[in-house]
Amino acid sequence: MALYAALLVWLGVVVFAAWGVHALWSALIRPRVVNALLLPGTLVAQLGHVLGLLVTGNTVSGTQLVGDDEQGAPRTATPDALRPPILGPIVVGLLPLLACAAALYVAARVLGGGFLGALGSGGLELPQRLPTTLAGLWDLLRTLVTLQEALLNALLADSLLHWQTALFLYFAVCATVRMAPFDGNRRGTLGAATVAVAVTGLVGSVVPGVRGLVEGGWPVLSFAVALLLFLLLVTLAVTGLIRLVRMLCTRG
Repeated sequence: MALYAALLVWLGVVVFAAWGVHALWSALIRPRVVNALLLPGTLVAQLGHVLGLLVTGNTVSGTQLVGDDEQGAPRTATPDALRPPILGPIVVGLLPLLACAAALYVAARVLGGGFLGALGSGGLELPQRLPTTLAGLWDLLRTLVTLQEALLNALLADSLLHWQTALFLYFAVCATVRMAPFDGNRRGTLGAATVAVAVTGLVGSVVPGVRGLVEGGWPVLSFAVALLLFLLLVTLAVTGLIRLVRMLCTRG
């Protein structure tokens, strides 16, 4: 079960990091511009959201990929109380995550083979077992930093001048950042990730092939975590620098 506990933690990192990146980007530049740039990921997530509403018997109305207000955020008139009471929010929260994850996996197979090959050439991936000691926690933090370094090195090795790499990274950013939970169903998204991992673990204890599927998708999960953490750190650094400059200019 250690593998599935680690899977749950890394999925949580993906959701919260995506949420943070989107919020910080929207604070730095106009939210409408951010949402327009993320349009491919928005389309995939919105399709998953609408499908979740339909399969749970909820009504779908007012769907927009780019809203007509200043925010320009995707819209769907989500009912205040999703049906059924517990299952509805979980399904509606789960399907956008699955849709974005599937889109990222397809993009990795079609466009990102060379890039992910360079990233995985050192055999560096997210640990499949969580640390249980303080020393292990520090090792985990060092692994995350090294994973981001490997991501940057792979990017420099496989130049963005290659259209496949540039297109893959664009789709990867759109798909991962759009894993942020939709407004009005954030707890449902977190609950969906928990339930999905729990069900996967239970099925995997009976069907051996399930564990192999999880391990087979681990490189893509490692890439998604590394990409989102890298975007989060860079965005935080840029935000801090901008605020420092503003503070110095204000105080003259």
